[in-house]
Order: sequence, then structure tokens, then C-alpha cells
Amino acid sequence: MTIELDSEQPGLHEQTASILRELALAGQLGPGQIVVIGTSTSEVAGQRIGTSGAIEVAQQLLAGIREVQQEFGFDVVFQCCEHLNRALVMERSLLTRLGLTEVGAVPVPKAGGSMASAAYRSLTDPCLAEHVQAHAGLDIGETMIGMHLRHVAVPFRTALRYIGDARVTTALTRPKLVGGERAVYRMEEQPDSTFCD
Repeated sequence: MTIELDSEQPGLHEQTASILRELALAGQLGPGQIVVIGTSTSEVAGQRIGTSGAIEVAQQLLAGIREVQQEFGFDVVFQCCEHLNRALVMERSLLTRLGLTEVGAVPVPKAGGSMASAAYRSLTDPCLAEHVQAHAGLDIGETMIGMHLRHVAVPFRTALRYIGDARVTTALTRPKLVGGERAVYRMEEQPDSTFCD
């Protein structure tokens, strides 16, 4: 399925790359960091999630994702649908590096989703992991990627809010802030003269 867009609007590849690039710049994402991608190709095509998945749509989105990934050097993982318990498609080298738990399945459009299926087939040595704690996330079509983001997730609003007909939500993460009223969170801040023992 190829989505026909208004000729004045950029295509799916360009829309995806634009949104992900804006997220990467805002979060200063780079090597060693992970971005989780959740996608409903049905929603991109203007249909209800889980009803009209399309590998052709996934491939257009994947091209935009890969373009930005190569530019910034972060790792990308792809969330499967609920039929595979939202497991994550990734390169085996990443799974090994992070010490993650592997789960057994090969995503297909009807069990995993079109994006996870296309991503799996595009990798050198693909596998599935049960969980990850990503530094940022791109959710295309409200697929609920929050379970795979580090604490604390911070919503980030991009200039483009849609890819095709799918609403897009993005998030960055930050470390938990610990302490109380005396805590300092930036090196340039100067504590007062009160000291703790």
C-alpha cells in the first residue's frame, strides 16, 4: 500500500526523518543511546490500528528512520504489537551489549506488526528482546511505547505532529532528580552556606 499525500506535503520518508531529526537534536542523541520506535502502519494509512498494516508503508518509514540513525549514530529498536507482548526488534550485538533477555519469535505483519517485520528483515543479525530502557521514543499512531522508556519520560512536541494520518508522540528521558530543597542539579549552581553533616 502506498499512501498518496497532498503534493504540497513531504512524503512518509521525509516526514519521519524530519520528526526523528528534531527529536535527536533536542535530546542530543548519539552513539550509545537508544531510540524506541512504535508504529501502526494502519494509522499512517488512515485506518484503525491493527486493521490494515502494510509492509510498503513500513519500508518508507524505515528509510526515514535509517537516514537519521546514520546521521546521529544512535541505536534503534522497534516495538512489536501486543500479539508479541510488545517485544523489541534489535541487532543481536545491542542485545548482548546491554545484557538483555532474548525472547523467541519472528515478527510478521499479523503477529508483531508490519514495521517490526520490515525492521527484523532489514537487520544483519536480528533478535527480539523482552524489555529495554530507551533514552528517547517515537510513537507513530499511538502504539504505547512508554513501557520501554527510561524513567523519567519527558514529552517532546515536534513541529510536525503527523506522519501520514497517524498522530505522532515523541519523548525524551532524563535521570530522576534526587534530594530535597537543598539539592543542586547543575554544576554552576552554588549551594548556600548551610551544610549537612
